Amino acid sequence: MNFFYFVFSLFVLGGIFCVFFDQAVLTRRGTIYRKQTNHPQVAITFDDGPSEEWTPKILAVLKKERVRATFFMLGQHVQQFPHVARRVVDDGHQIGNHGYSHHVMLYYTLPEIENEIRYTQHIIQQATGKKTNVFRPPKAWLRNAVKAKINSLGYEIVLWSLNTKDWVCFNHKRIVKNILRNIKPGDILLFHDSGNIFHSQGGNRRQTVKAIDLLIQKLKKKNYQIVTIEELLSYENNLRTTPA
Repeated sequence: MNFFYFVFSLFVLGGIFCVFFDQAVLTRRGTIYRKQTNHPQVAITFDDGPSEEWTPKILAVLKKERVRATFFMLGQHVQQFPHVARRVVDDGHQIGNHGYSHHVMLYYTLPEIENEIRYTQHIIQQATGKKTNVFRPPKAWLRNAVKAKINSLGYEIVLWSLNTKDWVCFNHKRIVKNILRNIKPGDILLFHDSGNIFHSQGGNRRQTVKAIDLLIQKLKKKNYQIVTIEELLSYENNLRTTPA
């Protein structure tokens, strides 16, 4: 019984850690996570899609507001919903590679990394006709050797500077309030168009849809320009740390 409580306590503590601490802070070295600029410009990104239910709803908001975003897609979800992936591209948004199955890549061998990225790229290109040149690792965990391998495949590793926690915060107004309190020019925002606290697929993304609708309106009032990662990286210098 004591062992059960010990394991349960570790699980709870791990959950608290994930909710209140952004693990990407630990792995930013050697990646792009924001742009150093005074220009009022930010990038909105979505992970773990496409979702047949929620991605189209997000696309509808973006179309209404005439805003383009970047979607980091999982290969297995593109296989399931290729028509949704095509719609993302047809609507003018950028697609990034998020790996095939959302497994943490921290301890992948270099051949395993290459195989997964190339396979995911093949799936995305079959569905959309587009090649990807930006990669976001699941849960942001990577070691330096893996980062170098990914760069050698022609990819920029893109993390984020603002984690919206939309997968665990179910109040869209609170999500937006937290973002507006911390946002700065050049920030890269992390949202999700699929998944929940336990899985990369499914989940209720209603709060995400409401949050981006409200957020975009408020950012426009503050004269922010919302762009894709490609557009963000095309301006000035990006805040990129060099590997240790």
